Amino acid sequence: MEPRTVKIHDCEFSTYIFEEEIIARINILAEQIDEDYADKQPLFLAVLNGSFMFVSDLLKRVSVPCEISFIRLKSYQDMHSTGKVKELLGLTEDIRGRHVVVLEDIVDTGHTVHGLLQQLKEHNPASVEIATLLMKPECLQHQIEVKYVARSIPNDFVVGYGLDYNGLGRNLRDIYKIVS
Repeated sequence: MEPRTVKIHDCEFSTYIFEEEIIARINILAEQIDEDYADKQPLFLAVLNGSFMFVSDLLKRVSVPCEISFIRLKSYQDMHSTGKVKELLGLTEDIRGRHVVVLEDIVDTGHTVHGLLQQLKEHNPASVEIATLLMKPECLQHQIEVKYVARSIPNDFVVGYGLDYNGLGRNLRDIYKIVS
């Protein structure tokens, strides 16, 4: 596949992870989730906006009976995590005693996931696991376990496949990393 470059706002990005690899890794996650939740009927909580493509492709491949709900949190401004989680659209389902799987686009500092886990634990779920498309292990600032990781990446700023740079780039089918 030919690498491509795109310009978003004032930055140039180059193809980093092609859609075919993304889908192959999502297939593996779906198989793991099917095995782990065979008799548990999980509730998937998709963190919007960035996870929408990951959620769509993952849940088309998950075959266990499940429910899906959407929540919206934010800890990013421009290309940097603010370190503060704001709840924009809250949880409406009763998760007491439920097996919850949070679906994220990317875990880097872990601020968003850590804040969300604190909020979810107040509702006494049976279990909470995290599934993410991308993870930046070297950036993690919280002790959190992310059970399902499609791919670990270095600390590069990335866009595409749901990830954005100031609102643009979410619609790109591949993942791009910043080059300038």
